[in-house]
Amino acid sequence: MKKYICLDIGGTMIKYGVIDERECFVTVGELPTEAWKGGESIEKKVLAIAGRLREKYGAEGVCISTAGMVDPESGEIFYASDLIPGYMGINLKKSVEKNIKIPCEVENDVNCAGLAEAVSGAGKGRDLVVCLTVGTGIGGAFIQNGKIYGGGSGSAGEAGYMWTARGIFQDQGSARTLSERVSAEKKDGEWDGRKIFDAAENGDRICIDAIDSMCDVLGSGIANICYILNPETIVLGGGITARRDMLEGRINRAVRRYLLPVIADNTEICFAQHGNNAGMLGAYYNFRNRQ
Repeated sequence: MKKYICLDIGGTMIKYGVIDERECFVTVGELPTEAWKGGESIEKKVLAIAGRLREKYGAEGVCISTAGMVDPESGEIFYASDLIPGYMGINLKKSVEKNIKIPCEVENDVNCAGLAEAVSGAGKGRDLVVCLTVGTGIGGAFIQNGKIYGGGSGSAGEAGYMWTARGIFQDQGSARTLSERVSAEKKDGEWDGRKIFDAAENGDRICIDAIDSMCDVLGSGIANICYILNPETIVLGGGITARRDMLEGRINRAVRRYLLPVIADNTEICFAQHGNNAGMLGAYYNFRNRQ
């Protein structure tokens, strides 16, 4: 049975694994990205991981999901934040194919996670799926008929950069903003998401109001996306999936505040199913589509 090496490169960790044609992972692992060391350091890590896994398991290809904007044709990173210095211009596809001697495909990490959810996760069976990952920022992916829609220059789906009446979408509706808002109001140290949601469950009004505000922003952004794309399903992923119990109802109510009922009634909003392996699984689906 053929096997494929999968890597999911994030700002904090690089997840890796080997998947077979039954979509079962033979092995998985992770190691620190050490993003501050820059793009060339990540490239060396990718080659080391891929070389080791190919030697141990054999492989027909390398499937990569990565932070940053990717040209899927060339495999080059054409935009990346300062989180990974020197990442722009790195071409993982060319490097892997030159050094490991097997085919490689590279795609943006949110696109890969969205593809995984559209093909075999929460959006399975739907023709048009939008995936939004809510964490430090807000990422987006548009999946049509089981394939990533990249737009004219490969940057379609960057929903976090949308301008709203309140400012940039991800600057208002991300988990980072939630933590910053509560920390500023409390003035007694840093408040992370877990602490905020635990306090809200116990009736803390500042935390409840901050969560409600975040959900209202998410609802308005989701509504705008629905007006333009009219997707069958919106899949929500990222760190917020851990608190589905507190967020699902709030987000659905917020969407309905901003979206016409005739559209809202025909739009499913659900939470991602694939968890930590979504990026690697989507990278495999992308490789399979492109190869």
